[in-house]
Amino acid sequence: MHTRKSIWALAAAVIFFLAIGGGAIRAHGQSSAVSAHELAQRVDQHYNQLHSLKAGFVESYAGLGARRTESGTLLIAKPGRMKWQYSSPAGKIFLLDGKYAWFYTKGGAQVQRLPAKELDDLRSPLRFLLGHTQLEKELNGLKLVGASNGQFTLAGQPKGQEKRVTRMTLTVTAAGTITGIEVEEADGAITRFAFTGEQPNAPVPPQTFEFTPPKGVPVVDAMPPV
Repeated sequence: MHTRKSIWALAAAVIFFLAIGGGAIRAHGQSSAVSAHELAQRVDQHYNQLHSLKAGFVESYAGLGARRTESGTLLIAKPGRMKWQYSSPAGKIFLLDGKYAWFYTKGGAQVQRLPAKELDDLRSPLRFLLGHTQLEKELNGLKLVGASNGQFTLAGQPKGQEKRVTRMTLTVTAAGTITGIEVEEADGAITRFAFTGEQPNAPVPPQTFEFTPPKGVPVVDAMPPV
């Protein structure tokens, strides 16, 4: 995927990964099913209370004649820090250190850097990492339906992204754990994230979010996602 699309998809995923979460709910098909409003409130409360998080992820992209699948570990710490550490392809990294966003693939000719405030201006994860997220205010037309294996999907259109994104779908278990995010863009491209092994408030050392460009590799200013 083009770097600018990668920036946006990763940012969108973290926005809603942090916005969604737990709370005991009834499984689909029981007599007193949870409503979209109730589930949204529960997921907001759960993730807004976290100070860190660790999870495995698989990211897939299909669009514009291209397909790819990548995987790794996601680490988040408040305020304003996150790291997508890829194991496949090994050495690829997307990191927010609170000041800059860094993008690099092992063996690449350059490191791309973008001021964190530019991501924040474009509904990046940064303001959500601080908590106080309200999912119902971020997705227009929020709907809840039953999914497979007793899970649920929350779907809507992200506010402020009407020209770029047609639909955002979040998959959560009956216990409230997020297991997937799907972003469908206006050009038909679809990015999916599957999450496993969520560890709320996992210990994440501060140095996890430090990035030093490899010796001899130039740093260039990246274009913000639009």
